[in-house]
Amino acid sequence: MKPKKLIRIFAILMAAASLCCVPAFAAGGSGDVSGAIQQTWTAASGQVKTVVDTVVFPALDMILAIAFFIKVGSAYFDYRQRGQFEWTPPAILLVCLIFCLTAPSYIWGIIGM
Repeated sequence: MKPKKLIRIFAILMAAASLCCVPAFAAGGSGDVSGAIQQTWTAASGQVKTVVDTVVFPALDMILAIAFFIKVGSAYFDYRQRGQFEWTPPAILLVCLIFCLTAPSYIWGIIGM
């Protein structure tokens, strides 16, 4: 393509993009973005904590527990086949599972909720 045609297409695209942009004002147009973010966080922090405590942590616990038991089973079958039990992968998964099970009791203190 010719350079003039490319510049013309680029200019048209930029004009269309600028027409689609809408200015956003925080806190009623005063420009206080941090105040708007703090108000939104204080309003939604209870909901976020509830969802994380009732959905996210139990889902992670379930995934880690399944992975732990699968890894222990495969390590046992490897032990039966080779005569050597590999402790590292099940130990890592167990530590992660314990960390994830106890996380709701202290994570909110770290975050400050």
